[in-house]
Amino acid sequence: MTRFVRQNLSTLKKTASYYVVHISVAAMVAYAVTGDVLMSLTLSLLEPTVQAVAFFFHEKGWERINQRKAMRAAEGAPA
Repeated sequence: MTRFVRQNLSTLKKTASYYVVHISVAAMVAYAVTGDVLMSLTLSLLEPTVQAVAFFFHEKGWERINQRKAMRAAEGAPA
């Protein structure tokens, strides 16, 4: 687990930051719609939590794509 965190620290920090922003916006929107603090907190925690996990894997996918492009460019470059 420690190795995983070290290898992905930048993406994990970015994911955490995104999570806080998303929860804040979701809570404000849910409160505006429902007028209920408890309901808005419940809604604002559920959806952004799922989105944060999806965002992490989305970022990892893009990193992999960029790594492949860099490898292909390096293979095609003159030695």
